[in-house]
Amino acid sequence: MHGADIVKVGIGPGSVCTTRKQTGVGYPQLSAVIECADAAHGLGGYVCADGGITCPGDAAKAFGGGSDFIMMGGIWAGCDEAAGAIVERNGQKFKQFYGMSSNTAMKKHAGGVAEYRSSEGKTVEVPYKGPAAAIVLDLLGGLRSACTYIGAATLEEVPRRTTFIRVTQQLNQVFGSHDLGKA
Repeated sequence: MHGADIVKVGIGPGSVCTTRKQTGVGYPQLSAVIECADAAHGLGGYVCADGGITCPGDAAKAFGGGSDFIMMGGIWAGCDEAAGAIVERNGQKFKQFYGMSSNTAMKKHAGGVAEYRSSEGKTVEVPYKGPAAAIVLDLLGGLRSACTYIGAATLEEVPRRTTFIRVTQQLNQVFGSHDLGKA
């Protein structure tokens, strides 16, 4: 790993990333995590899965694939704790969220997009979510349940207890996506 303690894994899976569209480069996130974790752990390093996490089950799969850390900006975007001001339009509240290779980020942190390249991220407004506490509870609850199902006592044990099977449909949509139990 040439002196690196941790490697960030992910080209294109993030919700505000346009790398795959702009460059044609990318790799399925779970496959990348599995392959890189194997290599990094063999050298005593760590892996951080960057992008593609949309729900607690995705986080469980990232840990199951061998990730030691997870970046999940889209889940936290819109929370009080996320950067950016709350904007109100037509009675609805939003917060700005942008990719780190977007025009917005490059103007803010590097003086703009260099002439020889293009932006590989987008800037969006996401619905305001309030405090992050409810999301934390949902994520932790999902991870705890995943550990129970696979028999893992700790997150460190999750990869050893995980088996992946290719599926074509993750959710049963017979009754649609409306859940009366969630407010």
